[in-house]
Amino acid sequence: MPRYMIQVRATSMSEAGEFPDDPTLVPRMMAFHDEMAQAGVLLDGAGLQPSSQGFRVHYDAAGTPAVVDGPFAETKELVAGYTLIEVRDRDEALAWARRFPAPFPGMACCIEVRPLMGGIDLPPEDAERLIREELAAIRQHG
Repeated sequence: MPRYMIQVRATSMSEAGEFPDDPTLVPRMMAFHDEMAQAGVLLDGAGLQPSSQGFRVHYDAAGTPAVVDGPFAETKELVAGYTLIEVRDRDEALAWARRFPAPFPGMACCIEVRPLMGGIDLPPEDAERLIREELAAIRQHG
């Protein structure tokens, strides 16, 4: 079954390490995650600390790594939290995403949902073949 990652996009509030002033947010989010667990679709989920607590590893063309410590400036490119689900298809992923509680009440925000590549339980050669097939199918169907 396909797996999807629901990414809660960061905001200036989450990057400042501030928590929304809404006492119903945590209970609503916990109830929603519990509902997903009861339905058997929840794999994992968590909020992330601000990017000031993280780092990035950039690779040059030769594959040499360079570490850059956070914070990172562009919040629209950052993730504040995630939920991993395993569902029958895209339509079911969309149905769960539409019910996802607004992560920053009273503030415009965004969640992004993307399918994961397959093959995590396969030997490396089979995983590579599966990933290449998935990418080829994406290119064919736009």
